[in-house]
Amino acid sequence: MKKIILTLSFALIGTFVTYSQDLSSPQGGGVLNIESVTPGDGYSKMRFKGDITGYGKVFVSMKLISGDNSKTSGTLDGQARTILNDGTLLSSPLNGSWKRDGALIKFYFIDDVSNGAMNFVMWDVDILGETADVKYYELHSGN
Repeated sequence: MKKIILTLSFALIGTFVTYSQDLSSPQGGGVLNIESVTPGDGYSKMRFKGDITGYGKVFVSMKLISGDNSKTSGTLDGQARTILNDGTLLSSPLNGSWKRDGALIKFYFIDDVSNGAMNFVMWDVDILGETADVKYYELHSGN
């Protein structure tokens, strides 16, 4: 019985180690500029543009929907388009969550890039500075 429990324990630990993600070193990132903010009833639409390592010129349209009356958290959805240096166009839907603290907003989402890549993405958006510091962690590489 002890051997079975020990074997199952090692199998579970191996599974967690195999599928865990290292968030200490992003595979890439960059800074996007806020192009516009359009307020709505219970949401805001934001547009961004800039360069991201590994993805070239990036254009993003995002809708932030408030999840509470204080407008400090909620969900987000949007679309991203990128043009690589060789002219290849990639796209991705964006769905996730956001959390605001004063003029700083954190975005968290998974993107599903049209080349097969999948990334866990974190943005630090500075509304007053009109920038978004982007970091991504590759979950699956592209084709």
